[in-house]
Amino acid sequence: MRAIKILFILLIAVSCSKKEVHPYTFYYWKTKLALNPTEKDVLQKSTTPYLYTRFFDVNKINGKFQPVGVITKDKSFETDKHIVPTVFITNQTFLYIHKEEITFLAESISKLIQKKVSEYHLKTNNEIQIDCDWTAGTRDDYFEFLKELKKISGKEVTCTLRLHQVKDKSIMGIPPVKKVYLMCYSTSSPLENSDKNSILDVNILKSYLSKLEEYPLKQIEVALPIYSWGIITNHLGKHKLINALSQKDLNNPNFKKLSENEVEVVKDGFYFGNYLNKGFIIKIEDISDEQLKNVINFLDKKIPNYNIIYYQLDSKFVDQQKFIF
Repeated sequence: MRAIKILFILLIAVSCSKKEVHPYTFYYWKTKLALNPTEKDVLQKSTTPYLYTRFFDVNKINGKFQPVGVITKDKSFETDKHIVPTVFITNQTFLYIHKEEITFLAESISKLIQKKVSEYHLKTNNEIQIDCDWTAGTRDDYFEFLKELKKISGKEVTCTLRLHQVKDKSIMGIPPVKKVYLMCYSTSSPLENSDKNSILDVNILKSYLSKLEEYPLKQIEVALPIYSWGIITNHLGKHKLINALSQKDLNNPNFKKLSENEVEVVKDGFYFGNYLNKGFIIKIEDISDEQLKNVINFLDKKIPNYNIIYYQLDSKFVDQQKFIF
């Protein structure tokens, strides 16, 4: 009897300590929908049936709403995943917007999404995701837009949620959706003089999400970064970003190593499609498995049963990347 009791306790302990495995997929954030063999293989192995695909951006230019970078599709593109149309809208789009303009914007976005789905014969689910870094000044109009888009499209409208919108929820408001996607990156600006990793500083993230469990919306999915870039600093201290640079790009005889992720250019020339002068500094920011594991362990204590969407599906970032932690 004693042995059975001990075995029962051990089984409970193992069950309680068993780590949750989160289903995962990706954001696709390029203008042309096309997959090379590496991307196709990685996507096929992902464990949710969706691919969150940016269809276009929306900005207000000279007082008019404009779609920017509307997606095209390569003839060879094919996937078994359901496409989730995702639209990025600048915050300024909602500044000084009128009620009738909100309806017009929702109608225009719904129509353009439908047009691209039909034109490219895409298999979609019943969701539209909106990505907007709304502020206290635009929240009411943005929230009204989300409700209008749901009514007009007949789709389930979801939206992204940034760290400051969680921390300052009393000011930023709670969006009128059933599900949000928590963007666990962009913890600071890469164009500031800082020794922190601007893509993801885990301590900053934890401070912003310290009360995440109190957030009123309980359907929360998690977006995690797997991208990298280089920050170029010139003689005047001004910064410029070059996307998709990594540590291996620093292996160049014309670079003098300053630290593990920082070099100085010692010879004028073209590097990564840019002309860089001697004395320019290149700093690489990327994401380690340890950082991702740390974030996931933290979130596991805050929210239950979430999926992960990695940003983004690009062979430069997904090749040899670990996705199960």
